[in-house]
Amino acid sequence: MFVYRNKDLPEDPYFPADLAKLGYCITENDQLRSIKDHTAEFMYRINRNERYNIKNREATNDCIRAIISQRLQDAGLEYMRLPLHTVNDRIIESENNVAHVPIMVSPNLNTADRIFVVFGEPMQDLGVWAYRVIGHDTINKGSAVEFVNGVLGEENKTGNALVLANTGQLLWNWATSRAVTTATWDSLPRPSGNWGAAATSWRNKIPFNKDWREHIMHVFNNLLWPLVRGKQTRIDIIGISEGGLGAIQFLDTNWQVWRPFISGICLGNPLQEVNADIDMSTVTDPSSFPAFVSSRCRAYVLSDEKVGTRHSGYRQYGCNCYSAGEACHTECILPSAWRDMLKWLDVLYKDPSYAEKVVIIGDDLEKETLEAMQDLKVTNDEEEGEAKVFPELAQEDVQNTKGPDGSEDAKKDAKEAAEMDAIDMGQQEGNSGEAQTNGAETEKTA
Repeated sequence: MFVYRNKDLPEDPYFPADLAKLGYCITENDQLRSIKDHTAEFMYRINRNERYNIKNREATNDCIRAIISQRLQDAGLEYMRLPLHTVNDRIIESENNVAHVPIMVSPNLNTADRIFVVFGEPMQDLGVWAYRVIGHDTINKGSAVEFVNGVLGEENKTGNALVLANTGQLLWNWATSRAVTTATWDSLPRPSGNWGAAATSWRNKIPFNKDWREHIMHVFNNLLWPLVRGKQTRIDIIGISEGGLGAIQFLDTNWQVWRPFISGICLGNPLQEVNADIDMSTVTDPSSFPAFVSSRCRAYVLSDEKVGTRHSGYRQYGCNCYSAGEACHTECILPSAWRDMLKWLDVLYKDPSYAEKVVIIGDDLEKETLEAMQDLKVTNDEEEGEAKVFPELAQEDVQNTKGPDGSEDAKKDAKEAAEMDAIDMGQQEGNSGEAQTNGAETEKTA
């Protein structure tokens, strides 16, 4: 069998993790741009060989990660290494030379009355929302820098605490002694550019953090629980895609334990299903988790409408849905909607008894209900001399449409109001059949 030796194969391309050598710089507007042309954004496809493109992108991302890490530390965050161990009620981090997952936390975790916890997408690096936003807009917008400043304030004047979980970097690379994402793993050096990605084994799995579900469970049980046990601390949760799904699934299983400590939840690109992850049969029980999700949880979905615009989705996700102001990419939801999320969570924190009303709109309605509403209309039958109104209106509702002065204008206004009420109550069942007005025959309206 004919076999190529590594020296006979093309070398694996190499790009230094230096923005200047890569041809890029950070402008005064905090934008990643070409040194030669400050209007030119990052260019991914630089070669017909895809391996060159991947390696060039990873070298650039490595530089961006270093910048973001420094800015987050300047904003008041510090690194913590998972898995954690509790010794005499003290939280002990993992050693730096063993397999661990880095997360970033504020130093006031033990004393804060309010803790924000963010579970991001499994494909992203720690502190990064979306590289596409960083390349198109600014580094602060595409990363957690703006968000951290919004939560902690200048010099942490808000008194809030923050935990940035790390659902992405869960593969341990022994060659560099650091945890990496699958994208970084695929771009690691190879004997030759033709080789595939290195295989992973149990040695590359991080204890108690083998995947994003285990990581989320470990954050709750080993980091948050010692902080809130026996205290009045309240937790606000923000989850994106799988990060939000993991939080929902964990709390659904352990709700009675965590119920006193969770203030509110915001989800970006929700993935839970009411038939699989949430048992909506208990939604009428105020102490149940489905009731909490229904009243104190919001989901932000892909939509090009203005951020915060009501959107359909309650029947699928079990909570009210709103537009994220982003139509295409789930990773861009948080950069677009985090301010609206914080406003909502502030409302919940200030009023622990607040419960948002369920909103059923658009696609949330069943097909039969939509068809019935489309058939509803008000007509005047001049020959029979009677008005036909919505079948959902009860007899007494129509009889009271005459104004105090008995004027026809008053009756007309009342009938239009009844029509609007019937539209708003489209999902409710009412008395069917025709309803006749009380008194004289209805005159034909203009």
